[in-house]
Amino acid sequence: MPIIVEPAQRPGWLSDRDQPHIDVDERLTLRPWRDEDAPQVRAAFDSPDIQRWHIRRMDTDAEAREWIAAWSTRWAAETAASWAIVDISTDRPVGQVGLRDISLFDATAALSYWVLPSARGMGVAPRATVGLARWAFDTMGLQRLGLNHSTRNEPSCRVAGKAGFDWEGTLRAAVRHADGWHDMHVHARVRA
Repeated sequence: MPIIVEPAQRPGWLSDRDQPHIDVDERLTLRPWRDEDAPQVRAAFDSPDIQRWHIRRMDTDAEAREWIAAWSTRWAAETAASWAIVDISTDRPVGQVGLRDISLFDATAALSYWVLPSARGMGVAPRATVGLARWAFDTMGLQRLGLNHSTRNEPSCRVAGKAGFDWEGTLRAAVRHADGWHDMHVHARVRA
């Protein structure tokens, strides 16, 4: 059956290239995950604040390395991508920012992030989110980035606002966390 709308971005746009490093500012950069980042990944998923909004934990560095390795597979499949948010002065991850549910056809993706407890309160998440959004719009050619979070996750709502993601509405009982079903705020930025 013929398609009457051309894809917004050609298939292979991601998989034909290496995942880039993305400069955020003079203190932060985004880079692909490395095996040696496993202790920071494990520390993140050991954090009760991060566990509250995720459905998994990691009990070993080997599990963290499996999590890291899965990102190159997702990049090659053009379905998702994740970057370590790195403190330039130490070259150590302080968080994660990524694109989920990538659709090159529609030029859309969902944005996600978390920050290690030791780096919270310093604007890491909004700065990294803005940096990745800029790259997604200007280089990758996306049209829309969504950002959803539990209505109970007030810090994430503040990050979305600081990063220029407008609130669009609420999805009722949309995601199940360990403590039950959560309503989700829907935020988005569009290239304009």
